[in-house]
Amino acid sequence: MGRRLFGCFGKGSSSSSSGNEVDGNGKTNNDTVVEEAAPESPIMVELFSSQGCATSPAAELLLSRLGRGDFQLDAPVVVLAYHVDYWDYMGWKDPYGSSQWTVRQKAYVETLNLDTMFTPQVVVQGRAQCVPNDEDVLLSTIATAPRFPAPSFQANIQRPTSETLQVTITGALRFKVEDNGVHVMVALYENGLVNDCSAGENKGKVLSNDFVVRKLEKLCNVEDTSAKKTISGTVTFSLWDNFNHNKYAIAVFAENSSHQIFGSQKFQLPDDI
Repeated sequence: MGRRLFGCFGKGSSSSSSGNEVDGNGKTNNDTVVEEAAPESPIMVELFSSQGCATSPAAELLLSRLGRGDFQLDAPVVVLAYHVDYWDYMGWKDPYGSSQWTVRQKAYVETLNLDTMFTPQVVVQGRAQCVPNDEDVLLSTIATAPRFPAPSFQANIQRPTSETLQVTITGALRFKVEDNGVHVMVALYENGLVNDCSAGENKGKVLSNDFVVRKLEKLCNVEDTSAKKTISGTVTFSLWDNFNHNKYAIAVFAENSSHQIFGSQKFQLPDDI
């Protein structure tokens, strides 16, 4: 695939940014203090992908296996797949691609001091990245990721109308947030997507995608808050025709302004939604 300001890669080594690392006292360099007694949070694994990139389908398959629990890991993971839109010009418009996800990936490129944007790319906990077509590299990047306490959130998920999904989150972050603050985000993602690709670099292939982020909303901003303080907020997602609740789930995570992750949880939609 031709290089402009981005690339489409098949193999590669991992790299990382020092970012906000945790020291021996459980304190990060953005003055966020970890409550050590809390159980560990799942590790956030973000995939940047495109149906218009020839090497993305193999990465999608690997991340689907990761999210299903096919690998023996020391900690659970939350997988989110963001489909970017900068390969749409190659002849196939990714139906899940969004400039919003391209902007998120660009922020990581700047934070991690990378030279270019590319797909497929995995970012782990917002601090390290790798090309996810190599299973060993992916698992190694996850294994060395910093760990944080698990939030104690509870989710109340309702469907007030046929066109909306309302998610209320209540609980504690379980780490002390000081002046720099964090954003609590809620992602609605979809599994089991299958498309026949009729053009572009994947022409003639049947493409399968899981953990595809369809919506992402900010629940709240948190500043100067103790680890045990209860926070609460509600987001409302606009839905679309043929919404099938069995294919969807919710991920909730805390991140700073550089998208570095400090804890995450996931919730299945209730059967009676």
